[in-house]
Amino acid sequence: MLGGSISGGRTNVRVVVVGDRATGKSSLITAAATETFPEEVPPVLPPTRLPADLYPDNVPVTIIDTSSSLESRGKVAEELKRADAVVLTYACDQPATLNRLTTFWLYEFRRLEIRAPVIVVGCKLDKRDEDHHMNLEQVMSPIMQQFREIETCIECSAANLVQVPEVFYYAQKAVLHPTAPLFDHETQALKPRCVRALKRIFILCDHDMDDALNDEELNEFQIKCFNAPLQPAEIVGVKRVVQEKLPQGVSDLGLTITGFLFLHALFIEKGRLETTWTVLRKFGYNDEIKLKDDFLTIPFKKAPDQSLELTSEAVEFLKGVFSTFDTDKDGVLRNSELDDLFSTAPESPWGETPYKDAVERTPLGGLSLSAFLSEWALMTLLEPAQSLANLIYIGYNCGAASALRLTRKRLVDIKKQLTDRNVYQGFVFGPKGSGKSALLKSLLGRPFSENYAATTDEHYAVNVVDRLGGTKKTLVLREIPEDEVKMLLSNKESLASCDVAVFVYDSSDEYSLKRASELLMTVARRGEVTGVMVPCLFVAAKDDLDSYPMAIKDSAKICQSFGIDAPIHISVKERDLNSVFNRIITAAERPHLSVPETEVGRSQKQYRHLVNRSLMFTSVVAAVAVVGLAAYRSYAARKNTSS
Repeated sequence: MLGGSISGGRTNVRVVVVGDRATGKSSLITAAATETFPEEVPPVLPPTRLPADLYPDNVPVTIIDTSSSLESRGKVAEELKRADAVVLTYACDQPATLNRLTTFWLYEFRRLEIRAPVIVVGCKLDKRDEDHHMNLEQVMSPIMQQFREIETCIECSAANLVQVPEVFYYAQKAVLHPTAPLFDHETQALKPRCVRALKRIFILCDHDMDDALNDEELNEFQIKCFNAPLQPAEIVGVKRVVQEKLPQGVSDLGLTITGFLFLHALFIEKGRLETTWTVLRKFGYNDEIKLKDDFLTIPFKKAPDQSLELTSEAVEFLKGVFSTFDTDKDGVLRNSELDDLFSTAPESPWGETPYKDAVERTPLGGLSLSAFLSEWALMTLLEPAQSLANLIYIGYNCGAASALRLTRKRLVDIKKQLTDRNVYQGFVFGPKGSGKSALLKSLLGRPFSENYAATTDEHYAVNVVDRLGGTKKTLVLREIPEDEVKMLLSNKESLASCDVAVFVYDSSDEYSLKRASELLMTVARRGEVTGVMVPCLFVAAKDDLDSYPMAIKDSAKICQSFGIDAPIHISVKERDLNSVFNRIITAAERPHLSVPETEVGRSQKQYRHLVNRSLMFTSVVAAVAVVGLAAYRSYAARKNTSS
């Protein structure tokens, strides 16, 4: 694989030069810019620009000189924090300045949390005493082991113009083609995310899907990445290099994935990072080795009360993927099969919250098809761009328009008195200990547990619910901790993504009912103020416990006062769920019903109604007056004419 490189979209590289006094910073910069050695230089140079055509990547370099004085420390720190790369100098004829790298400068960079790559440069090479010749690699190797932020080391002479341009070439290269995302120096191996990206690229280029790149496929790959074909002798040479070092890297069919990865590790070890970066960027990856944002553009402008869902085409693709990776055909994707499925993504997307515990897994951690599709539905609802990215990572080749569909605005659904959604999100409110978490767990089919732990963070549960008539809908329940309600509602659009609000209370606890009704009042009032009103349901949990004497009457009175359905009584412990999830979906499907009204809301509604009637009456009277005046004028005109 031969060819040039691309820069990842950068238009400038900012390099800050620091080091002890008299280590040759300003002379180095001047020599790089003018290709001459200055006899005299000012204490600190102004920003210096190296032209774009000086280096192969055609990206200009701006060099920032710095002062070594104590009073300039604050300004130096500011410049370091803005740096894309840092050139750290020492003087070859002053061993003490070399020691200062590890006793001050490199620790200072860490204190300031500088993340830019560091190029260590020994200046004044021409002044080094020949009797004290230093092996640079031997001296710097332990330092580079300790300070991984050092990208490379080089010695130069501004006076003799020796290796001066190389200093800023390496600095530019460290920014445009960084080592850290690709290679682990400690293990001397490609990093996992780099391997995953290269594996995906290999699969995309393996058109005949025989697990090897034949000569034609290698040539197509070369043309795509480097705009130039490989000559037959070059293809033979590439395969020979791999086969000599790694026999399994080449098969009778061509270059294997093992050989493909080996080649890139070899490029990096030889300092040709631009080759691997060119390949990655040609296939749409950014510096974090994730697909760039412009590959993930979603062609929909989503209103707050709209959601994105997977299309039937995308769902069918996922069913096919599930079947392909379910190698033992047991209807479950085991962890190893899931790892294999996502081996071409930067990482498995469901290892952390909110996805980690959102679906039911088998005792060994596997996913059924229903759970697998539920995870995708949740990710599409919460992070549609992430969902689209992962679809692409695992082989979906169509665009966003074929993968995602935009649901109608809820205001339209209310007018039409039905929805077109397949995925519904319910917010679950309730006081502590009311049974919110138990409700979410029961959606996943998990058994009841006596162990109680208060929920402190939001969490989700999602599952497919079978509807009457054989249809299936996906229900997402989002548990809202009692202490987080106020913060949630402080955002005026917080209820826009909610299809139905569920208020859970402990039917054996009078205070729990009272608190649930207060939460209902808060949510209902917030909806009336913002105009984002959602259907609401009351759920009487723990129905297996003895309720207090007035419980049924009090709860019915509360529901009646708000104009919503009577409470749904359930007992998770006894697995008597009273079709609660179907009823939640039914409420969400009819957004014009079960919408609570407060007394304040009713009064305001009546007032608006009276005002509208008054305006209508005034308009009618005015219209009658105008018509009467017109009739009178017409009569008067006729009378005058007859006279």
